[in-house]
Amino acid sequence: MNKRIATSDLTGRLLSSTRRMARHGRSLSAKLAKGIGLASVLAVSLMGLPGIASAACDLPELGEDTNGGIPEDAAFAFDPGGVRNSLGNAGIAVGGAYYAEAFNNWGDIKDGGQYNGVLELYANANMQRLGFWSGLCFRANGYQIHGKSITGENVGGLMPVSSLEAEPATRLFEIWFEQFLFNDTVSVRIGQLAADEEFFAADGGRYFLNGTRGWAPIASENNPSGGPAYPLATPGVRVAVAPTERTSVLVGLYNGDPAPQCDKAGGDPQRCNDHGVDFELDDDPLLMAEGAYSYELGGGRLPGTIKVGGWNHFGDFEHQRVDVGGELIAISGNGGKPLEHDWAIYGTIEQLIWRKPGSKDPQGVGVFAQFAGAPEDRNLVDIYFDVGITFTGMIPRRPNDALAVGFAYTGISDEVSAFDVDSGEPAARNYESLVEITYTFEISQGWVVQPDFLYMWNPGGGGVDHATVVGARNTLSF
Repeated sequence: MNKRIATSDLTGRLLSSTRRMARHGRSLSAKLAKGIGLASVLAVSLMGLPGIASAACDLPELGEDTNGGIPEDAAFAFDPGGVRNSLGNAGIAVGGAYYAEAFNNWGDIKDGGQYNGVLELYANANMQRLGFWSGLCFRANGYQIHGKSITGENVGGLMPVSSLEAEPATRLFEIWFEQFLFNDTVSVRIGQLAADEEFFAADGGRYFLNGTRGWAPIASENNPSGGPAYPLATPGVRVAVAPTERTSVLVGLYNGDPAPQCDKAGGDPQRCNDHGVDFELDDDPLLMAEGAYSYELGGGRLPGTIKVGGWNHFGDFEHQRVDVGGELIAISGNGGKPLEHDWAIYGTIEQLIWRKPGSKDPQGVGVFAQFAGAPEDRNLVDIYFDVGITFTGMIPRRPNDALAVGFAYTGISDEVSAFDVDSGEPAARNYESLVEITYTFEISQGWVVQPDFLYMWNPGGGGVDHATVVGARNTLSF
């Protein structure tokens, strides 16, 4: 599913700056050309398997009602001069949403509140309707981000309070073409992509506002410049395959650093790639893979999904505690010992445990859990897990309301903790955790308000204070 900000999918991903990593520019295509070739052979072999998606590009088919070019879930129809209607008839959908949120914090860096706003605009196109071949789709979206980060200004945590927090900017996010092949059993997406759109996420996490349930710190803190995730996408290619109706495989190959010129200088990647149009191509690649298996319990009434995945970054990294000579870097002042590559593995499980009687869609009580691990010698974060429970469709005549309660834990690697001790820090970083309670309240079609409560232990991994955050997000789609 498309996990970028949407009325029906409120969670996003936050980019966090990576720690102490060096990058060496090597050709993306030269390093993994063989791997791409193997993926192509695999795709060709899958003709005739069950489909994974519709080649209609999520747009009305030719001859179907286009609803005047306005999305069905829009809060209001905005069509100056009938432009959207004309575009809709031609196979192009344009739309957007505005997200307004305010939070107040007590504890950690300082008490206080912040406002954050994001305007998203997007365009989707069925390229066959425009004279191209069957199964070719197009998407582009961008953001106008304004306001201040409650996490950066007040809390200082690794797991951002909001999934929408980012540096103020007007930026392009994703722009890609996707080709569906072999009766929609294979799709190939190429362009500027965000890995957090499809990888390493639980569907249940979309009900939360906290950014950790989209692109967790084990990904954002360990990958250069935060990796290919909101608000920084990067050039890449993604192949999706459905061997059976219950199984699917995702493989993505991305330029491994969205802002390499900034990372080397120790700056803020979002300020360096400030409009999302750098289109870096020559950095060490990031390879991601994920397999999913869907099943049903209770005579088919209780769906569940298991996902297993991981990634490998082909760049050069540094040891978090010792230099090339084995000396403590806190004493020698040298950089960390060079280490080749970085990787992580993760798993996700989701299960509906009680289904609302008579519900057409699977509504009721659902649970989910995620776990991830990475090497401790080259990473700030080596362990991550989160769990949650969701209650959907529980109130009569309010099918789109939801209550969600979750817990998340980010573990700081032992090597980083030891470095803090070596440096004489009064308190070594060791973990950050949080509990979140949020309610999704649909006021009307396309208009959602979501109050949120968050309590964090050890924001930043080693603080002497905790933090309590209360706030809300208002979403209007058009």
